[in-house]
Amino acid sequence: MGNWIVNHGLDTFILVVWMGINIFLFVHFYLFYDLGPQFFYTRQLLGSALAWARAPAAVLNFNCMLILLPVCRNLLSLIRGSFVCCGRTMRKQLDKNLSFHKLVAYMIALMTAVHTVAHLLNVEWFINSRHGRYGFLAGNLSALEDDEDDHETFLNPVQSDSTTPTIFAFTTIAGLTGVVITLALILIITSSMEVIRRSYFEVFWYTHHLFIVFFAGLVFHGYGRIVRSQVTTDPPHNTTFCKDQPENWGKIPECPIPQFAGGFPQTWMWVIGPMVIYLCERLLRFVRYLQTVRYKKIVMHPSKVLELQLLKSGFKMDVGQYVFLNCPEISELEWHPFTMTSAPEEDFFTVHIRSAGDWTDRLIKMCWGPYYGIEKMGVDGPFGTASEDVFDYEVSMLVGAGIGVTPFASILKSIWYKFKDSNPKLRTRKIYFYWLCRETHAFEWFADLLQVLEKEMEERGMRDFLIYKLYLTGWDHTHAAQVMVNFDKDTDVITGLKQKTHYGRPNWDKEFEQVRHENPSVVLLMIKNLVSNYVYVTS
Repeated sequence: MGNWIVNHGLDTFILVVWMGINIFLFVHFYLFYDLGPQFFYTRQLLGSALAWARAPAAVLNFNCMLILLPVCRNLLSLIRGSFVCCGRTMRKQLDKNLSFHKLVAYMIALMTAVHTVAHLLNVEWFINSRHGRYGFLAGNLSALEDDEDDHETFLNPVQSDSTTPTIFAFTTIAGLTGVVITLALILIITSSMEVIRRSYFEVFWYTHHLFIVFFAGLVFHGYGRIVRSQVTTDPPHNTTFCKDQPENWGKIPECPIPQFAGGFPQTWMWVIGPMVIYLCERLLRFVRYLQTVRYKKIVMHPSKVLELQLLKSGFKMDVGQYVFLNCPEISELEWHPFTMTSAPEEDFFTVHIRSAGDWTDRLIKMCWGPYYGIEKMGVDGPFGTASEDVFDYEVSMLVGAGIGVTPFASILKSIWYKFKDSNPKLRTRKIYFYWLCRETHAFEWFADLLQVLEKEMEERGMRDFLIYKLYLTGWDHTHAAQVMVNFDKDTDVITGLKQKTHYGRPNWDKEFEQVRHENPSVVLLMIKNLVSNYVYVTS
């Protein structure tokens, strides 16, 4: 339980607080509209659908305020790096920004569905009340019109007997913006499904920009003011006494004609702050996009892995960080994240890009085709990840799979430079590096770096500083036969390294036991804070 609290306690606390606020808002506004005396006559027309429409609206306001903040990556980078209060545990939460973004989106989708269904029922009941189908009181309330000064004091927004739900949806502010918001949200959510996002990223990317339409409709949606509450009159209207005698409204002092007003739109107050922050975020990205990026070197590795060595004035990075790249010749709007494989000690930064879709395929062809060359490359970043903390510990375990090894290329290069310069601030005394790949070609682009490190550590008498184990999880009879023929060689037949490649997957219980045995002084650290402080995993 102690380990779980250390590793997942803050995650759970944040989720509980977020869910608690959602539940509080829903219950509070449900009771407000279901029991509030100012909505007594409104409930005579709409029943419980009034509360079921307004309570989700309050939850929507809260979550629409949150939805943009997790994707403001420059804001998150500022929080991560600029404030002393943002410790390691909090920085770990910032790396889960997209997971929280999705969670908030699910809540928005759920509350939108409830809100929409409730208002569809409300419109139907508004129309039925107008036609007198719900009794004498509902009919009289629906017949109320504006006062003699043309102030909007009516209760039922359906003011014509010929109005239908379709006409209401497309001729009122609330109806029209509601239709636009709902359609935009449906397109955003459906295009965000993993199968579409991975296979048709452009569809996901472009439809996601419908959030502009969504927020524009959201701001104006409340100005329709279709939900109206009773206002105080002089003399006051005694609801308890007058509800049973609507025929006397305006005829006796106790029962003046009731007057109603729509609530002041509040959604814009919830979302204006995040919208301004996000606008500043996009402006900053545009400024960075305009900055010149030059190519130092372009290398094509096996397995369709492209290496770009780039130069940008004033660019500074830390190990394990990533950048977003934009190639206007492919798409002016698409930005894709790539972890940098260079070290902070180098005067350039490097990314390795594997062919994994239309955008990367076109980039590789443009960089390594018969007429290769890209006129402009936009770079936004760098942005931090948990890998920045790797040097804070004497012993670290690095686990990578496939192209996910890229953060550790940066870490291992930086270690190499620190050893060359005899950096006294280097606390790291031992690194365990595990790399799992399905294909033999995936090892090739990274093997050169491991060979350099292997040689450097051996010359310095620090052979045990870097312990790396490579695992091939997919092989056939040809590989097995080749290994059997060359099993007595000093170097591995696949990578050319002295450390032989393992076949299959690691036995993690055995590996952890071995690490604990070899490093008794950090056993407590490994057990207590295994994930957040000791093991960094990328996939």
